[in-house]
Order: sequence, then structure tokens, then C-alpha cells
Amino acid sequence: MPDALDVTPYDALLLLSFGGPEGPDDVVPFLENVTRGRGIPTERLKEVGQHYFLFGGVSPINDQNRALLDALRKDFADHGLDLPVYWGNRNWAPYLADTLREMVADGRRSILVLATSAYASYSGCRQYRENLADSLAALEAEGLELPKIDKLRHYFNHPGFVEPMAEGVLRALADLPEDVRDGAHLAFSTHSIPNASADTSGPAEGHGDGGAYVEQHLDVARLIADTVRERTGVDHPWQLVYQSRSGAPHIPWLEPDICDHLEERHAAGAPAVVMAPIGFVSDHMEVLYDLDTEAVAKADELGLPVRRSATVGADPRFAAAIRDLVLERAAVERGQQVTPCALGTLGASHHLCPVGCCPARAPRPAAAGADSPYA
Repeated sequence: MPDALDVTPYDALLLLSFGGPEGPDDVVPFLENVTRGRGIPTERLKEVGQHYFLFGGVSPINDQNRALLDALRKDFADHGLDLPVYWGNRNWAPYLADTLREMVADGRRSILVLATSAYASYSGCRQYRENLADSLAALEAEGLELPKIDKLRHYFNHPGFVEPMAEGVLRALADLPEDVRDGAHLAFSTHSIPNASADTSGPAEGHGDGGAYVEQHLDVARLIADTVRERTGVDHPWQLVYQSRSGAPHIPWLEPDICDHLEERHAAGAPAVVMAPIGFVSDHMEVLYDLDTEAVAKADELGLPVRRSATVGADPRFAAAIRDLVLERAAVERGQQVTPCALGTLGASHHLCPVGCCPARAPRPAAAGADSPYA
């Protein structure tokens, strides 16, 4: 981390997240926002919304973002970092465009963006940048002065992201019955995406089988498995698995699905499984439903002991990692030489998404990248 707590040229940090409903009446309108342009009937959205209705129509993601905001503000204040933190969502209030409008009114002119997605992919990076471009276009149409916007690099391999997850796996293992603990398998889970999106994730020169999306997750899984082995003396078998598939059946998506994986592990004689949701920043709906509800029900059906490890959430080490990334990016913008903090074999990710990085099916403007129309 740079020595001085100098955030020049930036004057604000924006936490940019997905958003979620905060009551039963919000569920279908929220899903309409998520699926806008796809022509999905309301009745189908009501079916999908049953996941939310099981939890009172409330997604936990908004409260989790509020907790992360509190953790960031506390960390910044404790370390003398004078940088206001705002929050905007892609699909529910507080909406991104409204937050940017507020930031402009507050005089913010150079903004860093923290997306609640740690890995490279269209849905985890470029789509956020497209939403930023859409919001800037709306502000431009209103005649407002546009701020300069940069996005923090992918933080999948930052120690402040990896280490809390490794400790979560260790706690989950310790919670298993002693007679199955040492033989437990580790299932590192992330959101499934179409194979075509995975293959084109990351910079164009790295496009190929699984792209940066799979490569980055594998590196994190390996780091955590190595940490578990070093601290317990046990070499647990592990695999990267996927969850939350939502696409048409005829389109190939990343596999194996977590429930299929549990069936396969049980058939192969695994005595227990720890599910580690390394692809997610917090315990939002896809963790609570797809893992804690569906996958646990499958494990119960099989008679397979399972535990689910924690996400990083508002862990103080994650907040400290964001402070580190803010200072790193500010120093880079000032032309200083910095040594980025990163674990594993892949090194630190790029600061500026290059042209051809995580392309969409149909070209759309995207801010905070080399191809941004808002330089």
C-alpha cells in the first residue's frame, strides 16, 4: 500500500451493487428491472420471485451493502482517509443515476467505483460499466457537468478478500462432526454463466476455454485449499462448481451444478462437503436460496453432511483491502510507481479495462474503460 493516505485526484468512492427488493411489493418490479428488454412475462417473473417471497420479499443484499458502507466509512475514518462514500444500485433504489446526480450536486468531480463483483466477466464487470455509461448519458442529457469515473481493479486475489474466506472454510470444517471432518471435500462455488461469456471474459488476448472468469476462480480456490492444508495438515480434495443458472436450457452454461456435484460426491463416498461461495461478496439471495436452501435440501436428501462457509461481507479486512485499492489507484493516477497487493499466480488485475475485455453480445457504450466515450 502507498505510504501516504493521499487520494488525489479522487474526491469520492461509489459503492456500486446489484440491488434487491425490500418488500413483497418490490419483487416483480425489481425482476422487471433485472430482465428489462428480454420480454419475460409477468407470470414467469412471479414464479422466479418465489425465491424472494420465501424470505418475506426482502433481499438481504441491501442491508449487507449498508453494513459494508459502515465498515468502509469506519475504516477510512480510523485511518485518517478523507473520502466520502456513496452507494448506488443497478436494479433498485438507491438507483445509480440518482446517486450520481447527488454526487454531482455535492461537487464530486473525480469518482472511484467499487463494484460488488470481484471477478472478470460481462455480468460482473462490463455490464456495470455499461450501466455507468447509461447513467452518465442521462446526466449529460440533463445538462449536468459529468464527473470523471474510474473503476477499481478486480480484487479476487487481494489478501483482504481471500483470507476471510479461507478462515470461513476453516470454521466450517471445524463445525463438521469429527469423524467426517478430515475426509470432507471442498466445493468452491460461484455463479454459473454461459460458456460463451466465460470464454470471452478478461482481456482479448486471454480469451479461450473458460477465460479469465474460470482462471481467476480456480486461483482463489487453490489459494484457499492451500491455506486449509497449511493450517490443518489435511489435504482436502476440492473442485470449482457452479450455481444459480438462469438461462435457456439449450445454451451451454458452466458446470457442474452444486446439487449435481453433491450427488456425485456422495456416490463416490465422500463423507462430507464444505460449500464455499467464493464467487460472492456477501450472503445475498443466491447464497441463501441456492446454497442454504436448495443445496442443503439436496444434501439432506442424500444423508450427506454439509456446511457452508461465510462470504467476506463487511469483514474489516475487506474494508481495509478497499482502502488499499483506493490508495493504489490514486497513486497510479498521479504517475507514481506502486507494488499492487495480490496473492496467487495471476498477479494484480488491470486498472483500465482494455478494448475487447468481456464483450457484450451487442455493442453498448461502457464507461471507466479504454473504450469509454466519457474519458
